[in-house]
Amino acid sequence: MQVTPIGPNFAADVHGVTLADVANDDTAYNDVRAAFEEHSVLVFRNQDVSDESQLAFSRRFGPPEVTKVGSQGTGTHFVILTTIGPDGKVVPADSRLALRNKANQLWHTDSSFKRTPALTSVLSARIIPENGGETEYVSTRLAFERLDPALRAKFEHSFAWHDYNHSRSQIAEGLATPEERAALPPVCWRMVWKNPVNGRGALYLASHAYAVEGMEPAVGKRLIEELMQAATAPGTSYVHRWKSGDVVMWDNRATMHRGRPWPAHEARLMVRTTISATEADGIESMRPPKQQAAE
Repeated sequence: MQVTPIGPNFAADVHGVTLADVANDDTAYNDVRAAFEEHSVLVFRNQDVSDESQLAFSRRFGPPEVTKVGSQGTGTHFVILTTIGPDGKVVPADSRLALRNKANQLWHTDSSFKRTPALTSVLSARIIPENGGETEYVSTRLAFERLDPALRAKFEHSFAWHDYNHSRSQIAEGLATPEERAALPPVCWRMVWKNPVNGRGALYLASHAYAVEGMEPAVGKRLIEELMQAATAPGTSYVHRWKSGDVVMWDNRATMHRGRPWPAHEARLMVRTTISATEADGIESMRPPKQQAAE
């Protein structure tokens, strides 16, 4: 296996290994897992990917999430990200499905709004537009390391609130359904996630984050916005331009990402599996004291 860095001090191409290799061979898995901990974003090219092979690969990294209510793929282990409606045609730009896709163009971290957040997401390209539709990543680990040491120490002991409805309301009021809001109440997480393998910290932020524990709402919101702007400053991102057969996985503990726009009339179909974080991934250290006591 060969690992080739491709981004600004994070992200790497992985050559000489397939999804099936990782699913079935311990050595291949261990090598990929080590690269994942080091580089945060891994790109596998020219993969013969199916739902079955993607899920088998994903399971090596932990328990796969069950897709939430309100998403395409609800009740399965797959999130279907598509512009194609039930009639087989591309949906209009003002449709609910198109607006949900637009919400993915906000900088975010998958599942930070859930009671069990995500370790990693695995995304495969099934139908891609000729132009646009890239996925852009930034390292919140590097963003954390760029901060003044005093701020790093402060944020290690700070907590932020995350809410699915907050991010969706930035696109359109009511975009999150009552069923989604009931299933996904706000949750609180530490603002720095330390990797238990290498000890490196990363800011844990997203468009879902809306408040900082112990701060006035406006002050906390402004702090989150300033940190996200710093993390996504020009020159800090890796932009993945999708090709057929691409599979990308990323560390939700140490990155943010967003989709890029594409022509509204072109079809796009992506399939995502998302792996829940476990105690081995440092999840217990992220919970605020009252949440630890409650659970």
